Amino acid sequence: MTDFAQPAQVASPQPDAISFHTSTAAEVRLKRRYAAERRFKMYGVVAISIAVAMLAWLLWTILHNGAGAFVRTELRLELTLDQARLDPQGTGNPAAIDKGLYQELVQEAVYKLFPEATSRSDRKALREMVSPVAGVFVAAQVIDDPSLLGRTVELGVPTSDAINQFAKGNIDRDAPPETRPLTDKQIGWYDQLVGQERISRTFNSTFFTGADSNYPELAGIWGALVGSLYTMLVTLVLALPIGVAAAIYLEEFAPKNRFTELIEVNINNLAAVPSIVFGLLGLAVFLNFFGMPRSAPLVGGIVLALLVVSTIIIAARAALKAVPPSIREAALGMGASKLQTVMHHVLPLAMPGIMTGTIIAMAHALGETAPLLMIGMNAFVTEAPTGILDSSAALPVQVYIWADKPERGFAELTSAAIMVLLVFLVLMNGTAIWLRRKFERRW
Repeated sequence: MTDFAQPAQVASPQPDAISFHTSTAAEVRLKRRYAAERRFKMYGVVAISIAVAMLAWLLWTILHNGAGAFVRTELRLELTLDQARLDPQGTGNPAAIDKGLYQELVQEAVYKLFPEATSRSDRKALREMVSPVAGVFVAAQVIDDPSLLGRTVELGVPTSDAINQFAKGNIDRDAPPETRPLTDKQIGWYDQLVGQERISRTFNSTFFTGADSNYPELAGIWGALVGSLYTMLVTLVLALPIGVAAAIYLEEFAPKNRFTELIEVNINNLAAVPSIVFGLLGLAVFLNFFGMPRSAPLVGGIVLALLVVSTIIIAARAALKAVPPSIREAALGMGASKLQTVMHHVLPLAMPGIMTGTIIAMAHALGETAPLLMIGMNAFVTEAPTGILDSSAALPVQVYIWADKPERGFAELTSAAIMVLLVFLVLMNGTAIWLRRKFERRW
C-alpha cells in the first residue's frame, strides 16, 4: 500500500518578540547600572582626594613647624678668654674649666654692648636675651681649639628661646606686651644688634649631636637616636630567629591537629593585642620580677620583640607557603631529607618575603611608644647610651617628652624629631619594597 506524504505545515507569521535584554526597560536598567558605576568611581576619587589632602596638610604642618629647629639664632660677642681667670689652677685642660665661668664672660660681653643699661632690671633683661647655657657652647669651642685661651676673640653664642622665636617671626612684635615674652626694650636692643650685624642665623648642628636638655637650644636627638638603634638591634636579634624558626616548624614540620591549630589562632590573635599590654608585661616580668635595669634598650628590645614576633611568623609562613610544592618534591626525589629540603631549597627561595615582613615589623617597632613608656624609657637622659644596659630614650618617646613641654622651641624640636622618625620609617618601608621587587620570583 502506497504511503502518501503529508503536506508540510507552514507556520503562520508571528510578530517579532521583544527581547528582555533589548526592551526599553532593559535600556533604563543599563543606564542605571552605568550611573551607579560612575557614582561609585566618583566616591572613590573623592575619598582618595580627601585622604591625600589630609596627608598633605599633616606633612605641611610638620615641615612648617619643624623647619625652624634646623636653624639657630646666634649673637656675635667679643670675649676675652683670660686664662688666669678661667684656669686659676693652671691645669691647662680646657675641659676642666667650670662652665659657669664661661657664662659669666658671655653676660659681661652683653653688658658691654649696652653700657647705658646699668640698672638691675635692665641687666636682667639683657641676660635674658642670651641662652642660659651659652657658656656651654663657648666651652665646646675652646675645648676644640685650646689656642683660643688667652685671646680676645669673636664667637657666636645662641640667643635665648624668646629671641630665637622672635627672629624667626614666631612672635609678633605688635602684640600687646603682656602677651609676648619680650619687652619693648628687649625688642629695641634686638633691633640695634641687627643693625650692628651681630645677629646671624646658623645651622643648628646641636639638634643632631646633642641629647635631651631642659633648654631647647641645647637639646638634640642623638641620645634618643642611639637608644632607638640599640633597641632595634636587640629586637632584631631576638625576633628574627624566633619568628623564622617558629614559621618553619608550623609550616613544614608540625602535624595538622587541634594543638597546632590552637597555636596558629593564638599567633594571629597576638598580632592584634594592644601594644601597651606588652609594656605592662615587660614592667611586671622583666623589671619587677627579674629585676632588669629600668629604661634600658635591652628591656625595650625584649618587649618590642614580643610585640613583633607574631608579625614575622605570619609573614614568614606566607613566604614559605608561596614556594611551589614542586621544589620540595624535586628535592625529596633526589634523596634530600626533609630538613635539607627546607634549609637548602625552600628557605632561600622564601627569604625575600621573610626579609620584607621583618623590615615592616621593625618599622612597626620603631614607631611604638606605649610599651617603652611603661618600662621607663621616658627618663631624662642627657647623654647617649654606650650599651644596651645604659639608661636611654627612644625617638618616639623623645617626641612625646618634647611635646609635653611649654617652650615654643620644643614645639619646633618635636616636629623636627617627627620628621627624622618619618624619614627612618620611609627608608625602612622603601627597603622592604625594593627587596620584594628585586628578589621576588614569579612561579
